[in-house]
Amino acid sequence: MNLERKPSMPDAWIMGVGLDNRDGHKRITKGENFYLVGGSEETHERMTETAIKVNEQLAARGKKLSQVSPEEFRDLLNEVSGGQT
Repeated sequence: MNLERKPSMPDAWIMGVGLDNRDGHKRITKGENFYLVGGSEETHERMTETAIKVNEQLAARGKKLSQVSPEEFRDLLNEVSGGQT
């Protein structure tokens, strides 16, 4: 069995799951290192904005998601979301 990582698979990624969907609409958004599913329109939009801002901040710092510690990631999430995580 070949378990080698595919070149397009990132070393680390963000998975977001929204659980407040009441309208039955299926929302899925994929990005460079994130995959977001579910949620109300508002929740899904907020998850998407947060993931994009995380990527922008990582790029500004010259880092990849796989290069940040869990603590640094938590701080980064708080920074880009205005402390709403």
